[in-house]
Amino acid sequence: MSRLSALSHRQQGLLLTGGGALIMAPDALLIKVADLPDAEILMWRGFLSALGFLLIALVRYGRGTLAAYRRCGWTGIAVALLFSLTTCGFVLGNQYTKAGNVLMILAGAPLIAAALSWVILKERLPRRTWMAIWLCMAGIAMIALDDAGAGSWVGNAFALMAATTLAINFTLCRTRPGIDMSPMLVFNGLIVGSVAGLFWLAGSEPSLPATNQLAVVILLCLVIVPCGVTLLQRGPLYLPAAEVGLLLLLEVVVGTLLAWWILAEQPAPMAMVGGVLVLGTLFAKGLYERRLELRLRAGVDPALRAPADQSSAL
Repeated sequence: MSRLSALSHRQQGLLLTGGGALIMAPDALLIKVADLPDAEILMWRGFLSALGFLLIALVRYGRGTLAAYRRCGWTGIAVALLFSLTTCGFVLGNQYTKAGNVLMILAGAPLIAAALSWVILKERLPRRTWMAIWLCMAGIAMIALDDAGAGSWVGNAFALMAATTLAINFTLCRTRPGIDMSPMLVFNGLIVGSVAGLFWLAGSEPSLPATNQLAVVILLCLVIVPCGVTLLQRGPLYLPAAEVGLLLLLEVVVGTLLAWWILAEQPAPMAMVGGVLVLGTLFAKGLYERRLELRLRAGVDPALRAPADQSSAL
């Protein structure tokens, strides 16, 4: 913790958000590998992730856990409801259409978040951030181009719901600066698990998944999702909503690479170019902003201090 505290506010945000995105990278792949019906995968994801989120909250806050929930207030309830819709949209999107379609649509989350932040919070993003968003979206489009015409409109609609509610979620968190909303994700899991559980019980002869499927579900829903999403949900405490969404694209690219590797899929040359474009853009942006931060700390160019301070305050 002391090493994390030694980092700048912005560096902490980049580390937490980027780390969460990388942890979540196998998400879409493991949903495909589990190969469970809609209601069943959502039920397991909901209840197991709720347990994981609760354990993380208890470890982080101890006796202050209830106080952490009270601080979230009504905004926290809205965050839980929004993330429930994001969860359903992402999972069902992967169930009804190809992963490439879902990832391409999810790549629109940074633009949606940027627009919402500009309208609602009056946040102004630097030109470099807008440029990075457009370059990353171009790269994601290259990755998913081969799948663009093959998806179901139902799956695409679910993916759009996931992207929109995720952007609203991050923007809403920015309205309560300094308040950690991640404990409220417990209620997201309970909502998703309860609703999906009713559909699962109403189905014909509900049964437990096979051992190998259950192992994948436990790894994904009890470990990966709680750890990764907790870090992502803390991102808006440090960074603008649009930049949190931008770093989320790491999950898109790395997740696609994992699918190519694990499922032995042969990526097209254009897809490889797209992946390099996204990762290169994020790396170049991070490197430039790190150099800018060091220059400002050293007082090399005071004229740059105002816009940098504005960006860090976002």
